[in-house]
Amino acid sequence: MATPHINARKGDIAKVVIMAGDPVRVKNMAEMFLKNPKCVSDTRGMLAYTGLYNSKKVTFMAHGMGCPSMGIYSYELFAFYGVERIVRVGTIGALKKEVALKDIIIAKKSYTKTNYDDFYIKNGAGFVEGSAKLCQKAKEICERKRLSFHIGSTFCSDNFYTSFDQVKLAKEENLLGVEMEVAALYLNAQKFQKEALAMCVVSDNVVTNKALSSSARATTFNEIVSVALSVALEN
Repeated sequence: MATPHINARKGDIAKVVIMAGDPVRVKNMAEMFLKNPKCVSDTRGMLAYTGLYNSKKVTFMAHGMGCPSMGIYSYELFAFYGVERIVRVGTIGALKKEVALKDIIIAKKSYTKTNYDDFYIKNGAGFVEGSAKLCQKAKEICERKRLSFHIGSTFCSDNFYTSFDQVKLAKEENLLGVEMEVAALYLNAQKFQKEALAMCVVSDNVVTNKALSSSARATTFNEIVSVALSVALEN
């Protein structure tokens, strides 16, 4: 059953997957949230763990950095492992002054200039949408938990270090924050007619230059994982 980038066996990966960039973070998430987590894939160090959360089978898996990496792993999960739903959790840089550190950004849409698979023949810049159903679920859960959150469009960049004026783009396109993987995830979900959503914690603000400490990031991240699990596992 193994693919070039995932060595899990058939049935090892759940229909619902929570993805994060860092393999170490994925390992910590699995140990914290899952009952009897088992490492089911470790090719290239991109770890995947499957276990039970509230008696439901779920997999945590790393996706690495950038659209090419996310594109590979989400493609193989959807195409070869029968995954029906992926929720990405991560951190994001806010592109608006009023978006505070520790806030949650739910990416209803992703604006991108990525050339990932030639934007599936569309080419150029544009918006790609996530699952409206999962987005609504995330909104309801965040409201129920009384969390500070924002729903809207984010910018998916191919460059971490750049001289490009992201703040100017954010004003023009009404973008909440910048990250590097959502567009590829949403494009693959559309390609295979599956569900995907990204939820990210604001770790820094590009406008104010404020940033969370590493310890604060870890604490805040646990909250968003809990929300993501509720979103992913609700009917």
